[in-house]
Amino acid sequence: MAKDRTALDRELADLPPEMRWREWMRRIEAVLFASATPVLRDDLARVVGQGASVDLLIADLSADLEGRAFEVARVADGWMLRTRPAYAPAIRAAADVGDQLFDLSEFDIAVLAAIAYHQPITRDGLKNIFGKEISRDLTGRLHARGLIATGPRAPQRGAPFTFVTTDQFLAAFDLESLQDLPDREGLEDAGLGPA
Repeated sequence: MAKDRTALDRELADLPPEMRWREWMRRIEAVLFASATPVLRDDLARVVGQGASVDLLIADLSADLEGRAFEVARVADGWMLRTRPAYAPAIRAAADVGDQLFDLSEFDIAVLAAIAYHQPITRDGLKNIFGKEISRDLTGRLHARGLIATGPRAPQRGAPFTFVTTDQFLAAFDLESLQDLPDREGLEDAGLGPA
């Protein structure tokens, strides 16, 4: 019987404990590096041994990356590698990242913020907030950029779809979760929200 070449030795019992830990860290780093989206704990646990704590491995990997141009970031229920914000100008100067930039208008950002704070929200809910119809083109652009998604149907006549933010939204705005959004009362006090 041929040996399965895709089998992964998760336990690494033949390695000394410190080398085993280091190898598990490298595996997690490789998975995060290869993924364009946040990787869940369960997915990371598939590449390490049973006795390994993904949280501790992530903490050690983060410490290893201290002082480097990229970092491990917690996004929603997972982690991803991303460039530290201080290096954004260097990336823009050296690489063609035009298609990766969101290039959102102030109104696009206002609609995105309304969705983030009021989700799940319908198109009518957005109309009530802004006092005007929100175009399907605008919500389509936000959806195409991966910042919003279709949420559950609203429990009202016609059962319209709702809008919700995505993990891409959290990553784009450097948020771990929606609890990291600025306090609405503080925004209103600063004149940045509805009175």
